[in-house]
Amino acid sequence: MKLLSPAISRLARLRYWRIEQWLQNPFAAQREVLQDLVTHAQYTEIGRKYGLTNLFKIRDFKKAVPIHTYDDLKPYIERLMQGEQNLLWNTPVYWFAKSSGTTSDKSKFIPVTEESLTNCHYQGTKDVLSTYYHLNPNSDLLTGKGLLIGGSHQILPVNNEASYGDLSAVLFQNTPIWANWLRTPELSIALMDDWGEKVEAIAKNTIQENVTSISGVPTWTLVLIKRILEITGKQTLKEVWPNLELYLHGGVSFTPYKEQFKHLIGNEIRYLNSYNASEGFFAAQNNFDDEGMLLFLDNGVFYEFLPIEEYGKENPETIGLRDVEIGKQYALVISTNGGLWRYLIGDTIEFTSLNPFKINVSGRLKHFINAFGEEVIVDNTDKAIAQACKKCNAKVNDYTAAPIYFTNNSNGAHEWLIEFEQLPTCLKEFTYELDCALKNINSDYEAKRHLDIALRMPIVQAVDKSVFTNWLKSKNKLGGQHKVPRLSNDRKYIDEIKQFINN
Repeated sequence: MKLLSPAISRLARLRYWRIEQWLQNPFAAQREVLQDLVTHAQYTEIGRKYGLTNLFKIRDFKKAVPIHTYDDLKPYIERLMQGEQNLLWNTPVYWFAKSSGTTSDKSKFIPVTEESLTNCHYQGTKDVLSTYYHLNPNSDLLTGKGLLIGGSHQILPVNNEASYGDLSAVLFQNTPIWANWLRTPELSIALMDDWGEKVEAIAKNTIQENVTSISGVPTWTLVLIKRILEITGKQTLKEVWPNLELYLHGGVSFTPYKEQFKHLIGNEIRYLNSYNASEGFFAAQNNFDDEGMLLFLDNGVFYEFLPIEEYGKENPETIGLRDVEIGKQYALVISTNGGLWRYLIGDTIEFTSLNPFKINVSGRLKHFINAFGEEVIVDNTDKAIAQACKKCNAKVNDYTAAPIYFTNNSNGAHEWLIEFEQLPTCLKEFTYELDCALKNINSDYEAKRHLDIALRMPIVQAVDKSVFTNWLKSKNKLGGQHKVPRLSNDRKYIDEIKQFINN
């Protein structure tokens, strides 16, 4: 490994030129991506259906190919899982990434082609590494190992040739052998299916490693860090891994967790946000001081942006990079080298910069509260939670919120279940600060709260630690990318969790 690390470090630094190419020519890069996608798929079943052979302009492509949801593509995917090929993409599909979505019982199976593995997921990882070295030329990142905290890595057969697992399992199974020397835990532990046992095994087997970076969802990373500190008797993670320098996070907003991470790590390290989903590796932070994530424009994904007001229309209109605006909410529509065509992924994003193009993930199309016209999104509530914690000296592990509807005796409200790592000195004061922060962040919420006419003060309940973890466990949704839905426009999840607590 000592001989290998300097060579890989040099390669990571040297390949930054290719990132600069599409940074300087973003529109040309996207046109070339679309042309390559159409060329690959023109003789597939979906290519013949929409006449991809004759599509040479973006305008023609959008006119010919409708926007698809997962249900629209599901018949093709089910046939792929039965062994048929050449349906959505012209090379064989031997892997499917099982997407947990949220906590619903339905699973999505996203086709993963050789091209999407190599030119999207792995290329995205290389781009993050190159960007990090560009920002931090004196880094010793690859002199140690990267701790990867994935989900349930169980691999199961689909047919005689194909298999499925969550994205981290698929990536682990297809990573080059040399990459195993640069990461921890060992494959046998990474492939463990029971999350509780795996946390214990990871903790005990990585303590003696020289870990220089950690990658994982904040919620589950915290669980692992706390267990490592329990086992070692150390106060901070820097005492366990003195060379730790980077935490690469994603999946949920890091805002509510940052102070807790700083406390547990015990020293200043670098934090980078990334947007890596089962459908593709889309973006990553390229500046330590700017939370916006650089949109990857040359990794086999063609992007369109659906203004939120178009969502739900019979023929919704998307726009391209040339027409996007900073701060406006868009639903992401993608066409990929994994065989997804004008696919509505379900995430909402907003642009923070147009030169270069940078985004933040603001929420999910189905994860918001708009029961009274308040239009509250996850980005709003994450920021409000962080502000309330700062004012009240509290720390939050996780939360969920939903509307309380009008009754004959009272108007509406938002109900919150919050799992605190550190309780505020006064929950009533915390609720007040949370409400004030939301008013400052969201003018629609502020208007609905005016004089309590539509919305009264939020109702906040502190729940015991591990309530959310145990609820997820009861649904067999423990670990990795599985997470509590932070916002819901109905009471399905919050009532289910409250019933779980009562039982």
